Amino acid sequence: MNQHELKAVFDRQASGYERQQQRLAPVHDGLYFQLQWILSWLPRSARILCVGLGVGAELSYLAGRFPSWSFTAVEPSGAMLSACRRRAESEGFASRCVFHEGYLESQPDVESHDAATCFLVSQFLRDANERSRLFQTIAMRLRPGGILVSADLASDIGSIEYAALLANWVTMLHAADVPPDTIEKTHAAWKKDVAIPPPGDVKTLIARGGFDTPVQFYQAGLVHAWFARRSVQNAG
Repeated sequence: MNQHELKAVFDRQASGYERQQQRLAPVHDGLYFQLQWILSWLPRSARILCVGLGVGAELSYLAGRFPSWSFTAVEPSGAMLSACRRRAESEGFASRCVFHEGYLESQPDVESHDAATCFLVSQFLRDANERSRLFQTIAMRLRPGGILVSADLASDIGSIEYAALLANWVTMLHAADVPPDTIEKTHAAWKKDVAIPPPGDVKTLIARGGFDTPVQFYQAGLVHAWFARRSVQNAG
């Protein structure tokens, strides 16, 4: 799936996206809860870059807990970004946000950010070099020592663990009423549309993007999350 196809998919899903994600709410809630404390050391006037944030769930979470922070929201799907903007307006923090419709590469040069989030985004880049370049592009928009918090699907696809986690994931999404062949169809769709390397490989890709050794802090099923600081040594 190329960028245009992926954008079209998310444009179509935007209106009902939050409702579709309800079954995954406990997974996301656990991730956001730890995100809050990972970033709690940031200054009162911190600037946060949110990459591919969809309808803005992590943005809403952080804005509600850190009322002095400002945010840059980057999302290629215009429909998703419009939903994100409406949410920010209804919750009263839109004035603290800059909204950019497009990819990170097309974002105008702005003041460096103190941290960035990138949740379930890089997995759509199936080429490892492209994925590493995404992290590099994020690093360029962070101050030296700035922190990236990233989450993606990860597993050793050929392992017994993957098969068990996939079965559990599908069961969770279908509330145990799993139609026949759903597991096989999900696996086939993921093989086509997303990259699911072992967690150690994802850590390597993040590090190659210009970050110090990533630390895995979270796993819920197939979702893994890491935080890492932009390397001071490689800062330009």
